[in-house]
Amino acid sequence: MCWLCDHPRATRFDYLDHLRDLIAWHGWTVQGVERDRLRPPWAYTIGLTEHGLAELVVTGIPLVPAAALLSDVAAHCLHAKPPEPGERVELVDGPVIEIVEVAEPTIHLVNAVEIYGTRITALQIVHADGRNHWPWEVGYRGIRGGQPVLGMRSHPSADAA
Repeated sequence: MCWLCDHPRATRFDYLDHLRDLIAWHGWTVQGVERDRLRPPWAYTIGLTEHGLAELVVTGIPLVPAAALLSDVAAHCLHAKPPEPGERVELVDGPVIEIVEVAEPTIHLVNAVEIYGTRITALQIVHADGRNHWPWEVGYRGIRGGQPVLGMRSHPSADAA
């Protein structure tokens, strides 16, 4: 259930205050967006902007593993050099990922915009499927609805990597 559903007397402003409390406590929080018919689930961070970093987005992964992936990458970003667009990383016990700059973060990260305004930037964590195919390749097999890529790849030649 969603927080607003669990707090029926709460307002949208109460929810934003709840998010701010989570950010103050943890440094960031993860906002999940449930599957909607054919659209796959997706999730994004809120709070990395306060650290001078881009927020992170992942699409096409169920919400619990998406939150874990985003939290792992967010923690890394706070303690080491954040990934750059075009960079590919093979995660320990996870998929191979490629970082893509989100073209219009204000469209996709609604609650981050509510808190930080339109100055936010975002990076998408694009993941290969179980056979190491990418969503832009023939033969990619993701979940129903696929894995929407929210920006242009920085290094199309990275296919050889």
